[in-house]
Amino acid sequence: MSARPSPDPGGRPTAEIARQPVAFAAADGFPLAGTLFSGPGDGPAVLVSSATAVPQGFYAAFAGALVAAGARAVLTYDYRGVGLSRRPASWRRRIAKKEWALQDFPAALAVLRQAAPERLPVGVGQSFGGQAFGLSGVAGQFERYGMVATMSGYWHGLDDRMAGPFMFAVGVPVSLLFAETPRWLGIGEPIPGSVFRDWARWCRMPDYFFDDPTFPETARYADVTTPILAIGLTDDVWGTKRAVDSLMRHYANAPVEKRWLSPADAGGHAIGHLGFFRSRFAGTLWPEFIGWLLRGEAVRIGTADP
Repeated sequence: MSARPSPDPGGRPTAEIARQPVAFAAADGFPLAGTLFSGPGDGPAVLVSSATAVPQGFYAAFAGALVAAGARAVLTYDYRGVGLSRRPASWRRRIAKKEWALQDFPAALAVLRQAAPERLPVGVGQSFGGQAFGLSGVAGQFERYGMVATMSGYWHGLDDRMAGPFMFAVGVPVSLLFAETPRWLGIGEPIPGSVFRDWARWCRMPDYFFDDPTFPETARYADVTTPILAIGLTDDVWGTKRAVDSLMRHYANAPVEKRWLSPADAGGHAIGHLGFFRSRFAGTLWPEFIGWLLRGEAVRIGTADP
């Protein structure tokens, strides 16, 4: 365990924030790795679920800001086959992308609830981390859930017209040659080749994984009633309005508030699909999002999407 002082987004002095590596296992036995951030606050605990091919360390600054703002604890973690949750040599089974939501997400939540059992936690999901919420079967265990750049991956819904052809014509063949995607492919942290192919298959489907006949758990979206705040970025060529709307409509029984943030809300800096959680936005984009997560405060930044 380590402790270090961390400033909050407003620059106020804060208490030291403890960081502790945690090892745990999913229900099927796959070993997973996370980091538990904690402090003296009495706010809700927060589960942070990553985007595809993004390691947990990317969210460390945001986790520290949450604890500095009063969160009792924050857990970041890597999905199976990614980052610190490496596939053990003894694991012979295929790794499926849906297991990130059906196995790893609930296991991480159980660790967080054990660490901070006093009240219902809240959650944050970037891109796939917001998709996983509805698939996990544990959405009812959250007080509220914030999503950033969460959208359908159907390639015709993106403004990046080369994303689909690159994924299908280059990414899939490369994923068949290697056990995991190489860094030079340019998608981020290496992920299992089987996971990449699952992802590519869904991206060909007009209703994304909801069109997958082997994925009945998508019906769980209709069971979600937890309040959701969905943050979209106007300069995100993947998380376009049509892509975000296509995914969010499946949260049909949950109260969903959508807000669109632009570079103007970020001091003129580009944000893009993955930029929201970069520490350069700690003083501009994070404060109201954190206020909503920890205290249910209104979000006024950006533009409302009716």
